[in-house]
Amino acid sequence: MVVIDGVHIGNNVVIGAGSVVTRDIPDGYLAYGVPCKPVRKITEKDSKIDLL
Repeated sequence: MVVIDGVHIGNNVVIGAGSVVTRDIPDGYLAYGVPCKPVRKITEKDSKIDLL
């Protein structure tokens, strides 16, 4: 992952491997790509806490 200077990555964000983050990523998003883009909001359905 490469993050360009001055870009803000929000809280609880997952960035995909190999992504180049060129713009701000809001809180609670899954983001990936070159350039990195927010793909979808992370939901409780994504949690694996129930498997523990």
